[in-house]
Amino acid sequence: MEKTTEKKEKTFTRKCNKAPRLTKKQRKELGVGKDQGRASVDNISISASKAKLVVDLIRGKDYETALAIVKNTPNIVTETLEKLLISARANAVNNNNLDESKLYVAEIYANQGTTLKRIKALSRGSAARIKKRTCHLEVVLKERV
Repeated sequence: MEKTTEKKEKTFTRKCNKAPRLTKKQRKELGVGKDQGRASVDNISISASKAKLVVDLIRGKDYETALAIVKNTPNIVTETLEKLLISARANAVNNNNLDESKLYVAEIYANQGTTLKRIKALSRGSAARIKKRTCHLEVVLKERV
């Protein structure tokens, strides 16, 4: 009896949920972002969990409704979100010639940013770690059909 041994070839594929990043030239050639207004800000000194409370309120709402919700919500992130919404609207209207009355919040993200690690001095020469969390905010406005 002969034994045949076949080696199984292992292929290593990297699983990645994100699409590959495009350069500015590639984005322009493909026409990516022509039907939307986008604005983002990185490393705000607010934790992502606190920002998500307000972000979830305005996802999918019209632009004016979302702006009114942000202005009347007592949260530390609302000032930054208000500026971000106004910037995304300006990008949509001025750069892509979209109708302001038809704009709505298509996508909005509050992702975790870098965590700054600090030390607080305690008694008898010991120390405690303090984590100062940051987040990245991104808003995409599109036109309702």
